[in-house]
Amino acid sequence: MDYKEYSDSELCSMISENNEDAKDILYKKYKYINDLIIKKYLLSAMKVGIEYNDLYQEALVGFSDALNSYNEKKEAALPTFITLCVERRLQNTIIKASSEKNTMFLRALSLDYQQTTDDSPLKEIISDNHKNDPLYNITHDENYNELMSKIENELSDNENEVFTLLITGLDYITIAKQLDKTPKQVDNTIQRIKNKVKKILEND
Repeated sequence: MDYKEYSDSELCSMISENNEDAKDILYKKYKYINDLIIKKYLLSAMKVGIEYNDLYQEALVGFSDALNSYNEKKEAALPTFITLCVERRLQNTIIKASSEKNTMFLRALSLDYQQTTDDSPLKEIISDNHKNDPLYNITHDENYNELMSKIENELSDNENEVFTLLITGLDYITIAKQLDKTPKQVDNTIQRIKNKVKKILEND
């Protein structure tokens, strides 16, 4: 079977009928997407103890989910949808691994890190100065997953990208290099993330 004879939507329809050949065809056609995204998140994954093979398997799951749930009438083009599904899968995998090591906000968002020279550390902004550091408690709280879901839903795709790298302990210079952005662009994104997280914590 030659994938050039079929459109993406036709192949996805075949997949819905459990046609494994159609799935293999689309995987070969868009394998480069998986490879690019894995390369993008590999450094962050390794920092929280995720090996390449494990990251690769998670990317495959995201890819498969995209093919199984794609609907051209509701979604973007298939390559865009695959990218979205695989990125979210890897982001969630890295965030989960990071939380299991209690790095959320403590090490990764860096409570003492000043985002800019004239800014206050995140710890000073959200601490009530009357209790132990609330961020430490958040990492042990039973509502942790709910909090992470709120943050993910509140952030834009670009902000989630930066946030995922932040919680693995990368500084904004390294993030800028990894995302092919300027340090200033990343710093601005960090400011937006910080403000949104602050509002979420205040509302909670």
